[in-house]
Amino acid sequence: MLRSGPVRSLARFTIPSSTYPGSCKASTLALPASKLSFPRIESIKRPRSLALTAYRPLPTSLQRWASTTSGPPFVEPDKKELKHEKTVAKEELEPHPEEVSSASSVHQIFHEKGTPDEEKDEDMLAGVYADLRVIKETFALNEVPREAFFIGLAGLLPYAATSLSTVYLAWDINHAALSGQGFLLSGESAELLLHIIEPLQMGYGAVILSFLGAIHWGLEWAKYGGVHGYRRYAYGVVAPAVAWPTLLLPVEYALIAQFSAFTFLYFADARAVVKGWAPPWYATYRFVLTFIVGASIVITLIGRGQIVDKINRLPGPGDRLKQLRESQVAALEQEEQERRARVVAQDEAEEEEEEDDD
Repeated sequence: MLRSGPVRSLARFTIPSSTYPGSCKASTLALPASKLSFPRIESIKRPRSLALTAYRPLPTSLQRWASTTSGPPFVEPDKKELKHEKTVAKEELEPHPEEVSSASSVHQIFHEKGTPDEEKDEDMLAGVYADLRVIKETFALNEVPREAFFIGLAGLLPYAATSLSTVYLAWDINHAALSGQGFLLSGESAELLLHIIEPLQMGYGAVILSFLGAIHWGLEWAKYGGVHGYRRYAYGVVAPAVAWPTLLLPVEYALIAQFSAFTFLYFADARAVVKGWAPPWYATYRFVLTFIVGASIVITLIGRGQIVDKINRLPGPGDRLKQLRESQVAALEQEEQERRARVVAQDEAEEEEEEDDD
């Protein structure tokens, strides 16, 4: 029994190399079990019948590896997976001739299925188009009541008319200075009309600024956003206090001061909207109107800048006050001279009477 094939294979796998030389003898196999070195022999189950066990080196090696290592045990493939693999193996591949080309056997970096497409060229004007859409939506003023919208636009007509008239008259004055004759008007007539338009534009700007301040008084009386007292009334007081003194300045300085006042009031109204003191649409409404008014003032200043050395400056209110003061001083001096002349004449008459009496 000890010389049977299974026993020799078991001894060959269990006896160390130091005790198992190249030729194995029967006396060596006959050693007691206590002198044999079996590694972890307790984890190996002895077969019930060694004589009936066939020589299978691979399963024996797997059993030794599973019993002597700490790795996961060997897991046989699932029957469902094997069945699925057989099913997939029987399926036929669908032909796609459109994907076959002369270069299909060469791996392409781009233009291949499964790879991302090339980056499309970005539209360089996309940002410009977006800004134009924002401007269009801003100037549409869809949330503004129609009455306020139309009346506000109508209130811009005097500003636009005076600005365009200033530009045309400036061009006509330059044309007259170069050719000796104006296009439609003479140089003197164009200058006279320009001096009439200047106070109209300045006075209308002062009126509009006062009106913008008065709106806050109406919102306070209507208790829109609550009652805020002097803080809201201050808006209506500051606006005319800044607007009307500009009429005493020369035309250029007056227009620049009114432009600054319009800008300041716009920011004040936008702040009022943020605080809830005015309707939400009022900030956009004020922005559009202020933009048009500011553009009109800038156009007027540009037109006047072209003829600043070709026209006589129209005397403003300050100049008129100076002339009035000077005329009053001259009148007082003349009156004093006349009084002194009367006194001298009276003294001379008295002296003549005294000489006659003598």
